[in-house]
Amino acid sequence: MIRTLVAACLYLTALPATAQDTLRPQETLRLDRFEEVAGEALLRAFQTGAPSDLTALTSALSGTPLVAFDEGLGGDWNCRTMKLGGISGLVVYSPFKCRLTFQGNGYLFEKLSGSQRTSGFLSLRDGRAVYVGVGYVTGSTPPAYADLAADFDGDGEIQPDIAVFERISNQRARLMFPAPVVESDFDILELTR
Repeated sequence: MIRTLVAACLYLTALPATAQDTLRPQETLRLDRFEEVAGEALLRAFQTGAPSDLTALTSALSGTPLVAFDEGLGGDWNCRTMKLGGISGLVVYSPFKCRLTFQGNGYLFEKLSGSQRTSGFLSLRDGRAVYVGVGYVTGSTPPAYADLAADFDGDGEIQPDIAVFERISNQRARLMFPAPVVESDFDILELTR
């Protein structure tokens, strides 16, 4: 098992760069501000959140991250969005359906239900697992991240998404979106199965 994980990590880091691997400056800045944005949003969430939402947030953030990628990650997941800061201090949504599919050099991630969806790719970048994708409103046809115009920041129906991925186990993980384009200051997508 450990040999498989080491081989997978070495394989992932040795692959050539693709257009999906090239981050636009806007998303690089969002990743660079990850800790700052998370801290401010968490303070606001804990100051204003309802007790049941705070319990859900605490659960989503609990657990020590493991090696990001494991062969058991693929498949269907339940995913629950938590929006921190911005319009409201903390909003926790009901679970939706998501899927992770191994692609040889990382994982395709798709949020399959709900009015706000996202589709993109999880890969290793600078020692952490990062999701790069496009968020969209149900019914819209999103372009690939690599096809977004250099100055496109979102139009209310489609927006660039960037997140840090942490696997707690093969039954729990989280995607954390610093400075999302719409509605909030920090989003967490809790994955469970």
